[in-house]
Amino acid sequence: MAKKIQRSAPHPASGGASTTAQPGAPGATTKKRRGRVSTGVLTDFTIQLATLTEAGIPIVKSLTILEGQMRPGPLKDILIELVEDVSGGTPLSEAMGKHPRVFDRLYASMVKAGEAGGVLDRVLNRLASILEKAAAIRSKVVGALIYPAVIVFVAVCVVSAVIVFIIPKFQEIFQSFKIELPGMTQILLNVSRFTVDRWYVVFGVPILLLILHIVLLKRSYGYRYRIHGLMLKLPVLGTVLSKAHISSFASTFGTLIQAGVPHLDALGIVRDATRNEVLAKAIDDIRKTVREGEGIARPMGESGAFDDLVTNMVDVGEATGELDKMLLKVADAYEVQVDRRINAMFKLVEPALLIFVAVFVGFIVVALFLPLLEIMNQVGNA
Repeated sequence: MAKKIQRSAPHPASGGASTTAQPGAPGATTKKRRGRVSTGVLTDFTIQLATLTEAGIPIVKSLTILEGQMRPGPLKDILIELVEDVSGGTPLSEAMGKHPRVFDRLYASMVKAGEAGGVLDRVLNRLASILEKAAAIRSKVVGALIYPAVIVFVAVCVVSAVIVFIIPKFQEIFQSFKIELPGMTQILLNVSRFTVDRWYVVFGVPILLLILHIVLLKRSYGYRYRIHGLMLKLPVLGTVLSKAHISSFASTFGTLIQAGVPHLDALGIVRDATRNEVLAKAIDDIRKTVREGEGIARPMGESGAFDDLVTNMVDVGEATGELDKMLLKVADAYEVQVDRRINAMFKLVEPALLIFVAVFVGFIVVALFLPLLEIMNQVGNA
């Protein structure tokens, strides 16, 4: 639900006075905020702008109202610039395109289509819906990960403390009685000794590998492509990721077509918005085939990135001239499947983690208890 809109004091663009220095004017500052705008804030702005536009309020006045009630931050600064640009005759989509970190190519292209078709309010409502769904999925995943993450963190801390501080004490006791240690006990003592003596390796290597992984993901397309492909092949999780990517593709592609964006342009926008390189390459291949005059369904099926249901729905949509509706139906169906699979997956993750921690702790207890039994026997026979 959109927040209540409150009118603000007149903005310079509408003739009012302002103490804000204009770009290029004496004393104006050229420093701009470069912070990111959260999905929630952007969604609220989109809903409010759609509400004002639907009410027939001119776009400059709508932006002025929203800027006036906005708290200081990156989006407020951007809205000031949007008002200035649009007041000067720049289309809203072009003005938004100057701020790609906030209004990405998908956002700006849909606004442009809405302006051209005179349905900006409908396009903005659809954009808000896309943003809300994406935020809901992220929130659900993050919320479901909190409990397992806490369990893993506590388990790692406890086990590390046992290995570093407690097991060396037991080792001194075992050495004083000169008993033959079971294999699992010897393994545990060796791990403890290595961790204490080479702590910088135990803790440093994983950190270095993580940093290297992040750098390669950003700079190496080949590495990123292989990792993304591997993620899609993981048991259970791979299926969830694949369906989530397809749902996002279908929703975005269908919305762009519904807004009047040509198929080739829409595929290019969707490709840029896709975060998985395997799916992005498949979309590139589809674009090449479509550019040659063929349909979408056949190259989509040959790419291997889309299952038969999606391909058949697209084929029917092309044949009936209702491709946008079919894609949106696919998006809705896959969104439901993703939600169900996420719930099922995390219901299995929690007990699996508990079992793993219990087995690991049990191994430590048994490994330390067996030599103690031998020591008790020696003391009893003495």
